[in-house]
Amino acid sequence: MAGASTAEPERTEHPRREGDAEAVIATRALTKRYRGGQLAVDGLDLTVPAGSVFGFLGPNGSGKTTTIRMLMGLIEPTSGTAAVLGRPVPRDTRAVLPQVGALIEGPALYGFLSGRDNLLRYDAADPTADPRTRRERVGAALDRVGLAAAAGKKARAYSLGMKQRLGLAAALLQPRRLLVLDEPTNGLDPQGMREIRTLVRELASDGTTVFLSSHLLDEIEQVCTHAAVMARGRLITQGPVAELSAGARGRLVVTTPDVGEAARVLKEQGAGDVVVAEDRVTAEPPGRDLADLNAALVTAGVRVRGFGVERASLEDAFVALTGEGFDVAG
Repeated sequence: MAGASTAEPERTEHPRREGDAEAVIATRALTKRYRGGQLAVDGLDLTVPAGSVFGFLGPNGSGKTTTIRMLMGLIEPTSGTAAVLGRPVPRDTRAVLPQVGALIEGPALYGFLSGRDNLLRYDAADPTADPRTRRERVGAALDRVGLAAAAGKKARAYSLGMKQRLGLAAALLQPRRLLVLDEPTNGLDPQGMREIRTLVRELASDGTTVFLSSHLLDEIEQVCTHAAVMARGRLITQGPVAELSAGARGRLVVTTPDVGEAARVLKEQGAGDVVVAEDRVTAEPPGRDLADLNAALVTAGVRVRGFGVERASLEDAFVALTGEGFDVAG
């Protein structure tokens, strides 16, 4: 990661906006420019409602982790403001962090210690933690992330997914008002991903706001109530997940044994991005009555077994908003 700018960050009062009083995270014009001129985050206005499971979406390199590092007081912004739990950061970071659990860029572990001993050391370093309940809380955290059976194993022998779980357990050692997770399902198998989704839902139902950064759109769509989409350091959109998906047009799906002829007719009728599969053709619907489009297929002799528009996904919304695919390796 590039070095942080040594310029003194601009100090401004955090402006109040409607909804800020209920916001667990609120940023205004938050900007980070690294040495050499690289603009990692550009004028971010973000509002995370209390009690939400908030998905922070974007391809790798879109500014997600830089934003999280500013919110956690790990780096200072070049300009703009940020508030976490109603307190300005980085100024009040020390007062805020005891109420925040975080897993950022993977956990830092002592490989020579067991998973349990890593958590005991984490907890001992927390001045707000009660040593009398330390072992009980560590055991509960390990059990909650499915690591109770592996608690005595050295951390260097853990798989990437197990290390992610241990980092999440560290974030859960004490009750938190806010949980910040940066790519928490990284390295997990499908079963592990399902378990983390379930855990996130449980935490939210207990009143914890969860801020979840990911490049996996389907994961966000399954677990999050709200989301924001980043691209090239800028915020593209934010809001309830259902509303973001509703803003995009779904894809037309025609099921037929005559896929070649169906594709030809759809193109003639103005459909875009026509894709032929084994027994169906999908496309972006043209701007005309779909009944007329169906009639054109039938008139051309296409045996239509199914015809309709699939509900738009979050990925459809991303493509519609940015004009590009969601390149997770970018």
